[in-house]
Amino acid sequence: MIRRLFPHPYLSVTLVLVWILLVNRFAWGSLVFAIILAIAIPILTAPYWPDRARLRSPAKIAGYVLLVIWDIIVANIQVAMIVLFKPNHKLQPAWITVPLDLRSPEAITVLASTITLTPGTVSADLSQDGHALLVHCLHAPEPEEVIDEIKTRYEARLKEIFE
Repeated sequence: MIRRLFPHPYLSVTLVLVWILLVNRFAWGSLVFAIILAIAIPILTAPYWPDRARLRSPAKIAGYVLLVIWDIIVANIQVAMIVLFKPNHKLQPAWITVPLDLRSPEAITVLASTITLTPGTVSADLSQDGHALLVHCLHAPEPEEVIDEIKTRYEARLKEIFE
């Protein structure tokens, strides 16, 4: 019964939180409407999600989100320092191919989004077979270090969450 009412429980929780944040104040009417949306939208869209992602370790999601927020803050400072103080001729932009161990499309999407959200890097393309991600870095004097950081800092955690 609960599974039929909430086919995508994480989506339902996210919808309630986003609705309350969009309203920008707490009101019981807004909460009730958010709950109605959180029930209706997943039920109406469930037929379009035949292969739902399975989260092996949902508790690790909060840790991953905090890590990404911290990395965004640090990368903002690093990019500001590069833009303000590094001469153009010393800048070493690079296109890097990151081999992927992830196979879940949802996990790959989260990894690509994480890379793009972090200032100074952009996910540009996914290989046809889904085994490599093309990333552009604003300044990467050691491309292998960037690959190692992405794989150890993000991909390993996403494997624990999704696979």
